[in-house]
Amino acid sequence: MTLVSIIMPSYNTSNFIFSAVQSVLDQTFQDWELIIVDDCSTDSTCRILKEFFDPRIKVIINEKNLGGASSRNIAINAAKGRYLAFLDSDDLWPSSKLEKQISFMQQYEVGFSFTGYSTITEQDELMHSIEVPARVNFNKLLKHNYIGCLTAIYDTKPFGKIYMPLVRKRQDFALWLELLKRFDYAYGLNENLGYYRIRAGSLSASKADAFKYYWRVLRQVGECNVFSASYNIAWYLFIVMLKKKHVKLYNRIFIS
Repeated sequence: MTLVSIIMPSYNTSNFIFSAVQSVLDQTFQDWELIIVDDCSTDSTCRILKEFFDPRIKVIINEKNLGGASSRNIAINAAKGRYLAFLDSDDLWPSSKLEKQISFMQQYEVGFSFTGYSTITEQDELMHSIEVPARVNFNKLLKHNYIGCLTAIYDTKPFGKIYMPLVRKRQDFALWLELLKRFDYAYGLNENLGYYRIRAGSLSASKADAFKYYWRVLRQVGECNVFSASYNIAWYLFIVMLKKKHVKLYNRIFIS
């Protein structure tokens, strides 16, 4: 059993979703299903999805707007694969993504993995390359989310399906913490196997309340008391500053 279920929520991404789906169709690893849950898009996203006739692509349209976490959970519930992978409808994968990552997981008997990736603009221009550590555990992840959502894959065989906590932001971070309550480590493949799109006005681009949601996930999902949450928030701010201002030092300390 090597079927990979790819979880893709969509909402008003008509400018990007064709390319996102095409990057799945272009995979050299072909044992996959793509489950797209559209969260009541008001643009032409749903019309574009009708252009794909591959039977491995399954489209679910929400009757009302539920948000990203609930939409992903609907897809997880419908998934039939042993492995669950995540790709948002405005991001991209290189064609070798699944082949390399699934091979890595099977060769080293890894249950939860992630990879390096690059950031791109809305016009597909390359911005930055993001390197990742060889492995992270629960305590290390509390200090900084090293796992890009478009790079994560977990094996449902050991613990079954794990669903996203219902928070408005930092949903992926919350899910990785839930997974690391079960898996000892998430293992990083330090190779560029994704393209994360930076969009003006997106939820991830807005930093105004990022601190609040990071704190909320630490308290609710990370089960940190006030002292522990404050300690991890301090580390988070330090690591983010170092990553932005002194990337070589950041890589030497936290990646090498």
